[in-house]
Amino acid sequence: MITIRNGTGYTALSAGSVSGAEMSLLRFIASRMAVVYPNVPTLTFELRMRNHIVNAARSLNISGASFSTFETSFCNPEYWNREPNGAFRLRPDRSPAEAIRDIFANGYLYGFECATAMIIVLYKAALDSIGDTAYNRLFANTYLYTWVVDRDLGLTTRPETQFIPGDILYFDNPEVDPLTPQWQGENVVYINEDLYYGHGIGITSAAHIIAELNAHRRPGAIQSAFMLMQATRPDYVRLSQSLGTAPGAYPIPGLPGGLPYRARIGNGLYLFS
Repeated sequence: MITIRNGTGYTALSAGSVSGAEMSLLRFIASRMAVVYPNVPTLTFELRMRNHIVNAARSLNISGASFSTFETSFCNPEYWNREPNGAFRLRPDRSPAEAIRDIFANGYLYGFECATAMIIVLYKAALDSIGDTAYNRLFANTYLYTWVVDRDLGLTTRPETQFIPGDILYFDNPEVDPLTPQWQGENVVYINEDLYYGHGIGITSAAHIIAELNAHRRPGAIQSAFMLMQATRPDYVRLSQSLGTAPGAYPIPGLPGGLPYRARIGNGLYLFS
């Protein structure tokens, strides 16, 4: 049971307040790390966006989109202009929301690198979390490349040993064969337990991802590929503040979401007025 405390007493945060999937994710977070949330809406927003990240990863996996290097990437010219560096820039006459959805609907028209795939997954999750109006405003000049050039998601990468579904992780291949530099590592979405989505590899275990990377090491290599102990996450607080009228994002029924609650996750979850 996750308990919420306000100025007048205690309220149970149960499956009646959030979905079963969200409650499972909340318990998962509580078992792994301590986090401070500024209010109830921010907490519920993160839970739902993390679920959307996982769902977007699963959807991209079956979309038909191919793995391609930046040199050979391709996209649907109805929505995107391909840049010389292999990135995709949104056409000025197209809606950002429609363009992102097209990747999932017509994946066979797209080929991109695994870092680009992570950005696409995060953008689709943001769209599903904040709705078309807010998304089109925030991502009006969408540029699909890597998170190095992203300024809209507020991505940060930090050392971490405990991972949460929806985290972006990285498997490093330090002795990659120089003839196949695209196998120098694999960006993945953490699905749950021992499942990860890597573009071009699919949804599989850590052992399988490492085996795939090890198969592309330079002759005489002795160091195995491995997963870095770090996680990349969007700025859930900032994204939640952009929320317009996306259905079901907040507040939790029965709780006055505007109050200055704080939530700490450790042994349990408590919100203080």
